[in-house]
Amino acid sequence: MSRGTAALIDLAALRHNFARARSAAPRSTVVAVIKANGYGHGAVPVARALDDAPALAVSVMEEAQVLREAGETRPVIVLQGPVEQEDLQTAAQQNLTLVVHAPWQVELVGGWRSAAFTVWIKLDTGMHRLGLPAARAAWAWQRLQASPHVRLAGWMTHLACADELDPEPTRAQLARFAAIVDACPAPRSIANSAGILAWPQTHTEQVRAGIMLYGASAFAHRSAQELGLRPVMTLTSRIIDVHQFAAGESVGYGATFRCPEDMPVGVVAVGYGDGYPRHAPNGTPVLVNGRRARLAGRVSMDMLSVDLRGVGPVRPGDPVVLWGDGLPCDEVARAAGTIAYELFCGVTARVPRLYRDQR
Repeated sequence: MSRGTAALIDLAALRHNFARARSAAPRSTVVAVIKANGYGHGAVPVARALDDAPALAVSVMEEAQVLREAGETRPVIVLQGPVEQEDLQTAAQQNLTLVVHAPWQVELVGGWRSAAFTVWIKLDTGMHRLGLPAARAAWAWQRLQASPHVRLAGWMTHLACADELDPEPTRAQLARFAAIVDACPAPRSIANSAGILAWPQTHTEQVRAGIMLYGASAFAHRSAQELGLRPVMTLTSRIIDVHQFAAGESVGYGATFRCPEDMPVGVVAVGYGDGYPRHAPNGTPVLVNGRRARLAGRVSMDMLSVDLRGVGPVRPGDPVVLWGDGLPCDEVARAAGTIAYELFCGVTARVPRLYRDQR
């Protein structure tokens, strides 16, 4: 009997979520963000499933090259841009679009004297992570515009607080962005998933859909279901043993769970070696035979235990859903004090991705 641990990837749900992004920002080009191996879902299968996405975005050059080696020919935007001159040669040869976010990158790209490639200039409007300051924006534009080997795509920024109820930080970022780029009109790229769904003001020529594609919410106060999104990854496993413990007995390393009464406890064939968060506390929800159960005890590398009270008869081999269909990843992430992004990206290589597609 296989241990049954797998990540089931619903490509029809992925396409549904991409269509949701398009419907939310109908006048914008929607770029599919598939960095970090498609948020743990598999970059190449995700790219192939989203065959009507006009462009793709990744974080680093290595991710872009994986797509090109797989035969992907659409525009690919590298969000962290070049690190060394060799990256410029790769961008020119493989038709990659680079994001330039620092003065040293502007100098690197501006000095390029070979085949041309396309560049976005990224501005820091309040995220304070990557991006040129306002004082260097005009210089960067002029420096790159003067190069015959650079095709300027336009201006980009990233929203820091679009997922929050307080609108002021986002309004301030939009005002700063407008004050900079109005002097050099060009296409703009602002919105992430939160911007796409909650900030029509950010729907410029290009928007970048990330976490929403995978069926999770960018907002703490709104569920994915409320946003019209469908789960793409369902992490599954099986019960491999069932015990009956007496009141007061402890479960797992550190004895962090003690049975409050005589009760059944199931052992599931998944653990932090598969990417399930070790820090998930007692009470984190799981589904056993489609019914809600709760984590009992500390997560081990290859196993975890669940409180089976109220679940009904359970036997080895019965199915378990850790998150996904019937149990939103956002809910599990909240219980574990993290976000769905981390759970998706944390699923390890030993967990097979099983793709299903219904066109």
